[in-house]
Amino acid sequence: MDMRLEVIVIPVADVDRAKTFYESLGWRLDADFSTGPDFRVVQVTPPGSSASVIFGTGTSAAAPGSTSGLHLVVSDVEQARAELAGRGVDVSEVFHDSNGVFHRAGTAGRVPGPDPQRNSYGSFASFDDPDGNEWILQEVTTRLPGR
Repeated sequence: MDMRLEVIVIPVADVDRAKTFYESLGWRLDADFSTGPDFRVVQVTPPGSSASVIFGTGTSAAAPGSTSGLHLVVSDVEQARAELAGRGVDVSEVFHDSNGVFHRAGTAGRVPGPDPQRNSYGSFASFDDPDGNEWILQEVTTRLPGR
């Protein structure tokens, strides 16, 4: 049986501010429904993604801004970073991990610049939404076998 990740829920403090931010990234607004002051669901989808993001009122018990390590896979991390910066996003410089593997939590082990061999899965940039939920851009140019 296939199991596809299609929606993630992130905690935000100000739904309208989050909606404005994600739309400013060029993400598609899929839904904005409210059943009253205690429940509102906003769903957005990044360009080219089959997975969407939900936030709202009453959609998560987690503290606003507590989500980290959400990955957006891109074919060119430098171009994606430049596009986000051009949209006014405070996005990190491109980096790779000092061990040449997957990046670590936070900023430990970050080395400026893309992976020296430009290995797929090895170059990153990061940004936060207005609440502090962390997003990582990861450059993937060639998928690992079976992916």
